Amino acid sequence: MSDRPESSTSNKQTEEGSSAELTAVVDELLNQLSSKFSNVSSELIAKMDDMSRRLDALESTIQAGGDPKSEDEDK
Repeated sequence: MSDRPESSTSNKQTEEGSSAELTAVVDELLNQLSSKFSNVSSELIAKMDDMSRRLDALESTIQAGGDPKSEDEDK
């Protein structure tokens, strides 16, 4: 009967070790995903800002009544 308490203690330690390892792996995975999400968000914001600048330039050109190619040829 003395074998059972030892094996249950051993099982608890193994389970706790497995839980701690799983927690560490999940935390690392979440950190990686968070980092990748931040990078993608930054890239999207930068591309949207660039698109906004291009649209503003296009709108200015259209309102001025000329197209960019004809303006370059005049110079």
